[in-house]
Amino acid sequence: MTQPAFKISLAQWSLHRAFKSGALDVLAFAGVANRLGFDAIEYVNQCFADKAQDRAFLAELKRRAVGEGVWSLLMMVDHEGRLGDPNAAARALAVENHKKWVAAAAFLGCHAVRVNARSEGNFDEQLSYAADGLVALCTFADDFGINIVVENHGGLSSNGAWLAQLMKHADHPRLGTLPDFGNFAISDTETYDRYQGVADMAPFAKAVSAKSFAFDAEGNETSIDFARMMNIVLGAGYRGYVGIEYEGQGLPEEEGILATKRLLERVRTTLQAP
Repeated sequence: MTQPAFKISLAQWSLHRAFKSGALDVLAFAGVANRLGFDAIEYVNQCFADKAQDRAFLAELKRRAVGEGVWSLLMMVDHEGRLGDPNAAARALAVENHKKWVAAAAFLGCHAVRVNARSEGNFDEQLSYAADGLVALCTFADDFGINIVVENHGGLSSNGAWLAQLMKHADHPRLGTLPDFGNFAISDTETYDRYQGVADMAPFAKAVSAKSFAFDAEGNETSIDFARMMNIVLGAGYRGYVGIEYEGQGLPEEEGILATKRLLERVRTTLQAP
């Protein structure tokens, strides 16, 4: 039986408005994903920021996922400090703050925690600071069997060449990238080419995020060429899950998710993993 060129997962951020408004219970995520045709999900800590060490909550989250036949793929972590902070004490605190999410991800059965690599200073200084924090977190995560993946998420992390260089500089087997199709604004005035950025990061990818905003009458994303993106990703050898992260305003969240899913499935039919 021929294996698909890639698999498709659902990122919790696609439903963040429903979760944050209370219209959807966070514990219902796996059930919604199953109903929409997904077998893997990506959590976002912002949706349950105070629950990292709430074992009863995590146990129920895990029970729901298992019951729905949905794999808990990874945990996306924000607002826990800068792992590349130039201040050593602040950087160490950020590492410490992330540790509880590594443990939570391992409990849920995830393979990775997505982090950010925000820093300050010049190009090389930020490489050094971010590598220091990331290696410290990777060393901790190794005992849990958890990978640490860095997303292009603003600042120099949205410079694909810098993020690729960070992977080489840190040089830890647990460390990888999570190329996001949409996050290439380095500042208010500087943007990195999205296709070059994904090409820079793809050789180090341990996860991929298919960001989407709007669709034309043919079902194509209006600002991102998904076929081109997936050719870049697959060409680098990636064969894992591609997570849908719908952020548009034009369609309700579930409709935007399904539009993205249909597009990825259509692209997939034209691609064949060797």
